[in-house]
Amino acid sequence: MKTNRIKNLLKKNGLKGVNKPKKTPSHPTKSHVVLAKEGSNVKLIRFGEQGAKTAGSPKSGESDRMKKKRASFKARHRKNIKKGKMSAAYWADKTKW
Repeated sequence: MKTNRIKNLLKKNGLKGVNKPKKTPSHPTKSHVVLAKEGSNVKLIRFGEQGAKTAGSPKSGESDRMKKKRASFKARHRKNIKKGKMSAAYWADKTKW
């Protein structure tokens, strides 16, 4: 029964699998979606602000401003990131920052 629900959610949202985030350019407010699974818990999570200029992955020669921006995000959301795969902050940190 639960596997049918997971398959339906994957197909409906165009996802390739559980715990694999995908961009959602046509969503009005959120930039990404992921079907998070931890143990037997499954949850559809939408995260990230549409059109936000995030710091992205660290790059060599990155400006101090972007380093500070990344550090501020991680500090501000540290508690929620620690909650693990079932939180939007975890996926935003992993995907966007």
